[in-house]
Amino acid sequence: MGTHRDTKYVASFDEVFKAGGAPILKTPLQAPNANAHAERFVRSVRSECLDHLVILGERHLERVLRTYARHYNRHRPHQGLGQQVPAPPQPSRPPAASIAALQMRSPPRAICQIRRRDRLGGLIHEYELVAA
Repeated sequence: MGTHRDTKYVASFDEVFKAGGAPILKTPLQAPNANAHAERFVRSVRSECLDHLVILGERHLERVLRTYARHYNRHRPHQGLGQQVPAPPQPSRPPAASIAALQMRSPPRAICQIRRRDRLGGLIHEYELVAA
């Protein structure tokens, strides 16, 4: 667990995490943006997910966070990555060369359909192209 080098975090604050088995890592000196990526994820998970759900317990929270993290890394576009995802899923469709060959042999038409999958009870929607 990372902590800021700020006077508002006292030693007893770290003890809570140590008791839970979490390691204590200090942020670098004079590096206020060292946790920017983690803080951005926390802000996203809170505003896009947790603010809209009633969490029923620790297991439920873990499941929700696992589902959201998978969505965040595999399906949600990120502006800093040119609207790409950090870890795109493995393609389940033929390579582009095969698609181009199919298009040349047949009249122009849509060869793909879009499939929508709801996550977290419909709070999040994921879309993917599937061969028709």
